[in-house]
Amino acid sequence: MGETVVIQVGGKMTIGHDAEVHDAIYAALDEGAVNIVMNMGRVTKWTPPASASWWRPTPTVTKRGGRFLLVGLPARVATVLQITNLLGVLETFDQMDDALATLSKESG
Repeated sequence: MGETVVIQVGGKMTIGHDAEVHDAIYAALDEGAVNIVMNMGRVTKWTPPASASWWRPTPTVTKRGGRFLLVGLPARVATVLQITNLLGVLETFDQMDDALATLSKESG
């Protein structure tokens, strides 16, 4: 597995529907991923409790010397992350190219 894994997230991100994302993150980490980039651009429905499945691994990624990046946050997700002060903790990007360029600059 490569150093950076991009996880495409789409459809519902609600309690019960978030297990697939959770499993994908931990599978990537188990297979040796250092950086996790989550493309959230295709999320159609989201509830705040479901977000724990994707922000909770952030310390694990950081301890391994990697970064956990979120790309293309829908407006509602960004608003809730801002209200809960998670937006200042999580690294977010509007475009995938910008996120990957940031990681590329660090490794190059």
